Amino acid sequence: MSLLQWAVAGAAGYAIYRAVQKKNETGPVAFADGEDAGGNFAKVRSAGTEGMRSDPKGWDNVDQASDESFPASDPPATY
Repeated sequence: MSLLQWAVAGAAGYAIYRAVQKKNETGPVAFADGEDAGGNFAKVRSAGTEGMRSDPKGWDNVDQASDESFPASDPPATY
């Protein structure tokens, strides 16, 4: 391989590396994009699907009540 081909391969590898690194810098997995974990120790996200990075497929009222009660020790009384 010529020096120019090595330079192109190196630049492409570096671009892929930076893209992967930037993707990992978005924050904790459970948090939605733009939602900050803040300085709290527990790093608890906002309740509900709007605080999640991905939308769950089968989200109902029981799931919502359970999510809103976290990190309480008692389960919600809706089920």
